[in-house]
Amino acid sequence: MHNARDWRPALAVLAALALVSCGRPHSGRAQGYIEGEFVYVASPFGGRLEELAVRRGQQVEKGALLFRLENTSELAARDEAQRRVEQARAELQDARQGLRPTEIAAIEAQLEQAKAALVLAEVELKRQTKLLTSQVSSRRDVDMARATRDEDRQRVTELEATLETARLGARSDLVQAAEQNLLAQEAALGRAEWNLAQKTQSAHQAALVSDTLYREGDWVAAGYPVVVLLPPENIKVRAFVPQDEIGLLKVGDAAEVHVDGVEDPYPAKISFISPRAEFTPPVIYSQDMREKFVFMVELSVEPAVAVRLHPGQPVDVDFPAL
Repeated sequence: MHNARDWRPALAVLAALALVSCGRPHSGRAQGYIEGEFVYVASPFGGRLEELAVRRGQQVEKGALLFRLENTSELAARDEAQRRVEQARAELQDARQGLRPTEIAAIEAQLEQAKAALVLAEVELKRQTKLLTSQVSSRRDVDMARATRDEDRQRVTELEATLETARLGARSDLVQAAEQNLLAQEAALGRAEWNLAQKTQSAHQAALVSDTLYREGDWVAAGYPVVVLLPPENIKVRAFVPQDEIGLLKVGDAAEVHVDGVEDPYPAKISFISPRAEFTPPVIYSQDMREKFVFMVELSVEPAVAVRLHPGQPVDVDFPAL
């Protein structure tokens, strides 16, 4: 018959083996946690926070207003740029059309007067030429009449060219310069409109509002995030697989994610396998894993599943391939 001290060491060994067995996950299962990649929404310009349209924990749809900053300066700059565009457009139109109708009418009237004066000069030259033949007029009178006729003829030619130019509009190089000025002013307007739009930020995709970092009335510096979003597509599962089993897995393999308190596992797929080994992963404190390398495996889940998961939540992952 054995005494009590004979069987106590045996019980201690059995208890230790039982603890080890309970602490080690069964074959094909790895420990992990939920990881969230947050989106920090900010404006590239600073300003006072006039409106915060969301609250922490709220689900927002794509295009929903998140916040709006004071935009007085950007609004004034946009209006100024708009007026400059209108001015440049009017200048280009004026250059293409030439002179105004009243100005063209004035040139036409001057041309008619010049033609009438030329007719009179022609008549006077003929009369002086006849008088010279009968020796009533002198050679000087004939020369003066011819000079007047030539001057009036040149005046008519000059006014005809002026009228033609007025109807054609400005020179081609001036028109091209006006076109380029309009393009530059339109580009400035586009920049001013973009600056104004940046004072209002909306959700680029459906997401959970994870946090809000300012309150209405606060001054927000340029580039500082105001709202933190967590889209379902950015929620991932990270598990850690021992180095002697990682070779059995590949991207695209199916897996099952087990969450405490949830009876049925969630389906998932491997989206990334780390090319580098590491020691015991964060959050996992298994004694077995501390003494060997593990590889991080990242898995993606459907958005309908992702909204039920929370960053930092511990999970177990079953890999059928293991």
